[in-house]
Amino acid sequence: MEWVHPYPVGGGSDAIARKLAESVGAQMGRGFFVSNKPGGATNIAAAYVANAKAQGAMVFTGDFATLAANPHLFANLPYDSAKDFAPAGLYARYPILLVVSSKVPANNLDEFLRWAEANPDSANFASSGVGSPQHLAAELFRERTGLKMTHVAYRGGAPAVTDLMAGAVSFALMDASTVVPQMKTGRLKVLGVASPERMKHFPDIPTLHEQGLTGFEAFAWQGMLVPAGTPRDVVDSLNRALGAALASKPVIDFFANIAVEPWFSSPDEMARFVAQENERWGKIIRDRGISLQ
Repeated sequence: MEWVHPYPVGGGSDAIARKLAESVGAQMGRGFFVSNKPGGATNIAAAYVANAKAQGAMVFTGDFATLAANPHLFANLPYDSAKDFAPAGLYARYPILLVVSSKVPANNLDEFLRWAEANPDSANFASSGVGSPQHLAAELFRERTGLKMTHVAYRGGAPAVTDLMAGAVSFALMDASTVVPQMKTGRLKVLGVASPERMKHFPDIPTLHEQGLTGFEAFAWQGMLVPAGTPRDVVDSLNRALGAALASKPVIDFFANIAVEPWFSSPDEMARFVAQENERWGKIIRDRGISLQ
């Protein structure tokens, strides 16, 4: 079976796709090969899957970009996210952290907010690109806090974090998998996590919610899609195998090592979640006038 992945070889999400392809394939007694089709903010891979025949031999990494953001960022898409794909189950959640440069004199949310209010010209934030989960999380943060902030978009998380460590930008709402390796250098300070609860493997990081930003929640996510029309028995088999893979110790340990949370759902639960995310982030995109086309 072909596992279509919309990002380049070698990244964190690619490693997850390959680990799950191996484990899900073993559960099903079928071989998977990962086919990377990066570019176009996931649109190239999505169009490839949308045009494929639903023969039960293809799955696709569906995520925040393809299913929640792009339908609102692009005037014309080469796919219809509501009609061309069917959900097979969520599998990963990427916690988002509020991180600041070591040059920012703040060690918690309250201190940061007071500093940013007093220094609006310095309150510039990095993201991994316009319309990315990190960018939209920061826009939600802007909405909730009323801060005057300047967006600095990068081509990916790595260069954004590099400039953040150098102090070229002041802060970011960045996924944990991108910044955890750098936290130990002391050149980044983590002020909180944008999740309802503290992260299991980093319990010392407080949530933004418990620091006073009540109900604030933002995270990136991924799940398994199949071409629309794939037989339901195939979808159910994939879902069972995905659940077994995510419950296995090798996969649990793999996710923990890269600060990503296993997150399993049924196909129907994924469909409901995607609809909620589409509505939620679509409003942020429209309100802020964000566009990629």
